[in-house]
Amino acid sequence: MTNLEELADRLAIEALRVDYTDAATERDHDRLIALFTEDGVYRIPDGGIEYLGRDQLRAGQLQLAAVWEFFVQDTHQGPIELAGDTATGRVPTFELGRFRDGRSMVNYGTFHDRYRRTADGWRFAEREYRIRYFDPSPLAGGPRVELPEPAPETAPAGSDR
Repeated sequence: MTNLEELADRLAIEALRVDYTDAATERDHDRLIALFTEDGVYRIPDGGIEYLGRDQLRAGQLQLAAVWEFFVQDTHQGPIELAGDTATGRVPTFELGRFRDGRSMVNYGTFHDRYRRTADGWRFAEREYRIRYFDPSPLAGGPRVELPEPAPETAPAGSDR
């Protein structure tokens, strides 16, 4: 493999990871499912979640989306180890959200990934999210912007205004 081929593979895998984060936050289930191989696996061991294959992943994603008032995910670059048409990697991740029942969560974790090159490009063969920090404290904010009314402008004492 040439350095340019390796660079192209790394960029394609990074784009795959970015697409996942965007699809998850935007609730674009079709795009998210398409990022996995047909036999792809998705796990969150701390949440008791495991989906095997695209059909289970679709059903699981729709079920999860139904319980969220809002959900935001932010990821950071992590290492990628290439091995021909497969690769592994880790992705540090921050998430926050509020469930429709009023419970909230903030967590930091790491995706542990296996990638596979397919005819459609690089895809997730396996994605496992391991939570490193979890905080169920109620979130004060939300998805709607509500700015306070501006204070009336007053002139400082002793000014001509």
